[in-house]
Amino acid sequence: MWDAFGFEFVNFYFIPGLVLGCIYALGAIGITLTFGILRFANFAHGEIMMSGAYLTWTMMAIAGAAGLALHPLVAMVPATFIVILLFLGTDRYFYKPFRKEDTIKVVMASFGMMLIIRSAVQVIWGPNQLTFVPGIARPNATLQQITGDFGTMIIMPNKHIFIFAGTIIIVIALSYLLNRTRIGKAMRAVSDSPDLAHVTGIDVDKVIRATWIVGGICAMAAGVFLAMDIQMLETTMGFRMLLPMFAAAILGGIGKPYGAVFGGLVIGLAEELSAYPWIGDAPLLSPGYKTGVAFAIMVIMLIVRPQGLFKGRSF
Repeated sequence: MWDAFGFEFVNFYFIPGLVLGCIYALGAIGITLTFGILRFANFAHGEIMMSGAYLTWTMMAIAGAAGLALHPLVAMVPATFIVILLFLGTDRYFYKPFRKEDTIKVVMASFGMMLIIRSAVQVIWGPNQLTFVPGIARPNATLQQITGDFGTMIIMPNKHIFIFAGTIIIVIALSYLLNRTRIGKAMRAVSDSPDLAHVTGIDVDKVIRATWIVGGICAMAAGVFLAMDIQMLETTMGFRMLLPMFAAAILGGIGKPYGAVFGGLVIGLAEELSAYPWIGDAPLLSPGYKTGVAFAIMVIMLIVRPQGLFKGRSF
């Protein structure tokens, strides 16, 4: 039974769905925090992810030129600081002037910021694909096997283990930040009511900066994990992830980070499992329609339950 169904289902559909869900979850956290606290959809979020992956590749290339083999999880640490500065800079010079304006103006500013960042990446690194495999894929060291009574049951690349572990660590750290620290409680208060939070003495500007920092870290991790998974870089990789991440944020509930994590996992699994041959040998849906699955879930959720599964904000 395991050889006929379980091995293929778990290793080629379920685990890749969880991996994709982890990437969506980290990206959706930044989107839902921005939407919940700043009240606008940040269309540049995917490009921040993409630029973070390119910066990590650059750190690895610099280390390689010096004779050091730097793993992406190590190279992303210094690159994260650059991404955070990029996030804070875009807020200071592109979003803050529109903060008291109509929401549509901020949304259009974020759309323009998306195009600016993508064009800048194309100018600096070029429009062609780059390989992102050094430090990840090595002969005889890429797979972990779990065996049982039926033989080999799970075959998992090391990169997937890193993605799972990294996502769990970030989610635990985020949970501690939001529930145990003063700035985390202030972020939750501003999300509920910015005006009331300001009246009670909370520094709203400080909370906004903290939101960008947390969102930058999550976007950075999502971009690097995506590059580790597909083992290449391209300037449209962030834009392609934008719709599924928005779907995950809406599914979980706007302003609910834990809902974004749950929504990301659901969207990732739904996309991968939609291509599984549930009936016969043909896939249920062509893999080319995976993004359509995320879009369909988002539209259905907006119609049936716009506040999301975790009762987030409804604008």
